[in-house]
Amino acid sequence: MKTVYDFTVKDRTDSEVSLSSYEGKVLLIVNTATGCGFTPHYEPLEAMYKEFKDKGFEILDFPSNQFANQAPGSDDEIHEFCTLKFGTEFPQFAKIDVNGDTADPLFAFLASEKPFEGFGKGLKNSMLTKFANMNNKKFGDKAYIKWNFTKFLVDRGGNVVARFEPTVDMNDVKKAVAELLS
Repeated sequence: MKTVYDFTVKDRTDSEVSLSSYEGKVLLIVNTATGCGFTPHYEPLEAMYKEFKDKGFEILDFPSNQFANQAPGSDDEIHEFCTLKFGTEFPQFAKIDVNGDTADPLFAFLASEKPFEGFGKGLKNSMLTKFANMNNKKFGDKAYIKWNFTKFLVDRGGNVVARFEPTVDMNDVKKAVAELLS
């Protein structure tokens, strides 16, 4: 059975990193952007990282510019923004595509393990659904990720156990992480 440990990704310096180097840790894998309405998620993500990193927790940050051009900077510019504005210390990887024919295989795998089930109810979520659908039409059946700050929770065995859309309350994400760490 395939796990996230079977994938290799590129870090910000273009070096290959095998995700098997995170074996035995609980992971939260996130696609991010610096100019998105959800960019403030970096703050609770960093707080969660500081609280749980010594308990075997890692956040893996993958910037993507596929959603309304909300991460246009270089890898270095994105990293500088995140560290200066939000004090992020968790690993940030090279900017990638998460949808379409050029989608990083890791994100195609994550989305196949935990497919999109909706953004939830309410006017704000309804508007995001319409906007995301318009944006993702160009990716057809390869629109794996619907918007920035989609989060995948991975257990210590490398199995994808949950998917959190950006509309999910960060306290719910933290609770799921804490349960998996206990």
